Amino acid sequence: MTVATGTTRTTGWVAEGTALLLGGLGGLSDGGLDAATALPGWTRRHLLAHVASNAEAIGRLVSWARTGRETPMYASSAQRAADIEAGARRPAADLCAWVRRSADELAEAFSALPEPAWQAQVVTAQGRTVPAAELPWMRAREVCVHAVDLGTGIGFADLPDGFCAALVEDIAARRSTAGDGPALTVAATGSDATWTIDGAGEPRSVALPVAELAAWLAGRPARAGLPELPPWL
Repeated sequence: MTVATGTTRTTGWVAEGTALLLGGLGGLSDGGLDAATALPGWTRRHLLAHVASNAEAIGRLVSWARTGRETPMYASSAQRAADIEAGARRPAADLCAWVRRSADELAEAFSALPEPAWQAQVVTAQGRTVPAAELPWMRAREVCVHAVDLGTGIGFADLPDGFCAALVEDIAARRSTAGDGPALTVAATGSDATWTIDGAGEPRSVALPVAELAAWLAGRPARAGLPELPPWL
């Protein structure tokens, strides 16, 4: 399988997550954009400005992979925060148009990237050096999770099962590396998929539908009685 072929699944999740997010956005009034989200200090306006800014930032990494010229995601973390604040103050129509336009432009950039360029190394905002082939996954994670965070009735159960399983695997690896939470063995009911998370104490077993596992591990609302977890990002 070629690298480009390997990105087909993740770019598909980008498209599905974007469609869910934009569908939820389409049902909001201008006043509805001012409502708070579950993300501390962020209204829906902040969330949408972040999603749009993220599309442009990942687009800069796609450009880096294509041209070889270093174009970081953000000039600095302070500039990233300032851009989100400024974006959140845009008129509602401008903000929504920015979300749609930036998503379309990133989709076009992914589609146009030559196969060899998917192997080019770029640096994320967190300082990780990754192949460009990881960029669609980074974007899928943003649009799918934030489609839920927008609070328009979309839940993790509405996301593709494959995406949820990949998110569980991603978060499990990050939590194991951090080692700042409880030791866990998690299983997706209805499948043979299991993940081990290194941490403190004797491992506790948790079995849930994969969408519920993804929500819980990502720190989103989950059923009562599950172990408390520290932030994963």
